[in-house]
Amino acid sequence: MSNFTHQEPNVLSVQGLHWQVNTRSILSNIHFNLTAGEVLGIIGPNGAGKSSLLRCLYRYLKPTSGHIELFNQNILSLSSKVFARKVAVVLQDTPQHFDMTTRQLVALGLTPHKGVFDSHRATDDVTINSALVKVGLLDKASQVFESLSGGEKQRALIARAIVQDPQLLILDEPTNHLDIRYQIQTLELLRSLNISVIISIHDLNLASALCDSLLLLEKGQVVVHGTPEQVLTEATISNVFDVCCEVHSHPQHGKPLICYFYGYDNDDSCEHDKENNPLNVIT
Repeated sequence: MSNFTHQEPNVLSVQGLHWQVNTRSILSNIHFNLTAGEVLGIIGPNGAGKSSLLRCLYRYLKPTSGHIELFNQNILSLSSKVFARKVAVVLQDTPQHFDMTTRQLVALGLTPHKGVFDSHRATDDVTINSALVKVGLLDKASQVFESLSGGEKQRALIARAIVQDPQLLILDEPTNHLDIRYQIQTLELLRSLNISVIISIHDLNLASALCDSLLLLEKGQVVVHGTPEQVLTEATISNVFDVCCEVHSHPQHGKPLICYFYGYDNDDSCEHDKENNPLNVIT
């Protein structure tokens, strides 16, 4: 069900999306809209279908049925170049064996906006440098991309997406290789771009703090779509993730703050931990 409403125009509309492999259903009857400037977090347990959904959205997979529209156009009707001008993608796995510098990698984001005979311009350098500054990698611009750390590679790919200047940015768990400071900075950066963003993310507290809306998946189906307050309830988290928690209001921003309980060995009841170990809590 969907509880999220917004008055802004739709950037993306997903209606009745199904995707299956042979006879196995991976995604079933997915419905949601994404509005201009909205940051949507895709959450759910491992195997819920988060990456499969994103792959359908950026056209790596073709849905078995259903419709995906970008600015009221079927995404399958758009040419590759037109699609790349509107949508940028940052994947979970960084590319390997890239024999180029960080600056050269980031410059690839300009490709959809260049003609065959267009040359490199001074304004291109300004755009590239600005993106490198935003992700904190200007000092790594001349370094070979392959020599960067996992977190630095991820930030370089985000810089490439920024240079692409999309209207929709799709990211598949981009914070996995980052320490907590860069996780927060990365999501705050994405919010500051003032474009529509779809991001799959495991950290529910990070999703709560920095996403406008959340789409919770379980076994390839939408459990609930709405604001963090509507989605991240104790009952929903317990039912979907099979953990015990308490949900409070964050002292800074007021959105849900999830405190998890521990001690599940040989005990299926999370209430056991909540009653007998009330201090064994971490946020």
